[in-house]
Amino acid sequence: MKRVMPILEFLVRSSALAIYLFSAGAALPAQDSPSNQAPEKPGENARKDLLSQFNDSLQELTARVTPSIVQVQVTGYRATDEKNPDQTGVIGRQRSLGSGVIVDPDGYIITNAHVVKGAQSVRVVLTPVTAGDSQVRASLGLGEHSSPIEAKIVGIAPTIDLALLKIDQKNLPAIPFADYTKLKKGELVLAFGNPEGLENSVSMGVISAVARQADPDVPSVYIQTDAPINPGNSGGPLINTSGQLVGINTFILTESGGSQGLGFAIPSSVVEFIYHELRKSGRVHRSIIGAVLQDITPDLASGLALGKQRGVIVSDVTPDGPADKAGLKIQDILLSLDGRSMGSVPLAEMIISTRPADSTVKAEVLRGTETLALTIPVMEQKNDVDQLGDLVDPQKDLISKLGIFGVEINSDLAAQLEDLREPSGVIVAALAEDNASIEADLQAGDVIHALNGKKIETVSALRDRLKQIPPGAPAVIQIERDSKYMYVTLEMD
Repeated sequence: MKRVMPILEFLVRSSALAIYLFSAGAALPAQDSPSNQAPEKPGENARKDLLSQFNDSLQELTARVTPSIVQVQVTGYRATDEKNPDQTGVIGRQRSLGSGVIVDPDGYIITNAHVVKGAQSVRVVLTPVTAGDSQVRASLGLGEHSSPIEAKIVGIAPTIDLALLKIDQKNLPAIPFADYTKLKKGELVLAFGNPEGLENSVSMGVISAVARQADPDVPSVYIQTDAPINPGNSGGPLINTSGQLVGINTFILTESGGSQGLGFAIPSSVVEFIYHELRKSGRVHRSIIGAVLQDITPDLASGLALGKQRGVIVSDVTPDGPADKAGLKIQDILLSLDGRSMGSVPLAEMIISTRPADSTVKAEVLRGTETLALTIPVMEQKNDVDQLGDLVDPQKDLISKLGIFGVEINSDLAAQLEDLREPSGVIVAALAEDNASIEADLQAGDVIHALNGKKIETVSALRDRLKQIPPGAPAVIQIERDSKYMYVTLEMD
């Protein structure tokens, strides 16, 4: 703040002079006459022409895109601990700012779900269209300014971190969606938004990676860019040189709190799918095929004697589900989906989840040495399991070695969990607050059925088995998640 204040004071004190200069039409100092300039070197004119063309193109692109960018003003209640916004604690009334982009002329705006989290009131500020020679005048307060407009939240997709807003306006400048499959590493992009509340800002960079999985345990793919993105850019667009929406800026990796060149955006294909889903029904109908996919690791390939050292393997198939009926088997290797080669689970999940319910995907699989072609129906995923936190007794249900609160499944609880494949075990009712140092990939709603191959039915049995595992030894937990079996591994402390 000490470095910023003198600059702000200078701008305020000099604004009167700036206004006078512009209103009086004061001329800038004349440039040196050609006779006083040094002779130009061969090819210098051509280089100047290229630089001028590049500069003019950026200015034209920025002027064309800027009117589609909005500032999102949110008033509501949320956790006051900014470092842990999802933790329960002190809740207070707060105001926050974010960014958004107009994707339909009838007033539909895309932003991040976390921007409008806990919102009681959402307003947006449109960016006025200004001529290129009047941008400085507008910045100094001499141009037209828009008043905030009340916005309605049409729908939120929290797992994808996207939200759709609607304002009562027509004929707005909308940004078209880019074709994500044509995105290339090194491609020039611009990031628009309101970083740190500094409205109507733009930064430039390149695509650092076209498909980055930021969290190995979450099947989500992001675009990585080095275009400077800071808090307040959330919900703003990443734009290519054709003026198309490449992605929605959503988070950064940073130790300082500011941009370190590691920004991430939700790909345009996902944004477009979520937009249509939210606009149609206010929620996202996530599609599934009834199979669990895992990335092939060298150890997995060696232990199962697989024909491929990398790729995607089927680890579970839901009985009587779409994949089961189509002939998909456990240990099948997924080679392609709808003609696209499968190298990772996130890509497969993105293709499946964005398919309309009741449609199909064409899968090519490797089973032993035989290659098979399957047509698998797609179905809508059912709602998540209800919240289980109210079942917890903090005194007796804490399993400290896993950082969870576990509840034994009895007949009453099993009856409530209709999709449970095995009506026994220990269900993860909640995660412990201080479990950050524990690397077990467990989530609320997971059911623990076995530990290192031995069946688990009670909390006390789970604690006893965990105590028997020596420090440094691996623990393999068999869990049921969303009616699918899978293994979770961790190293005991």
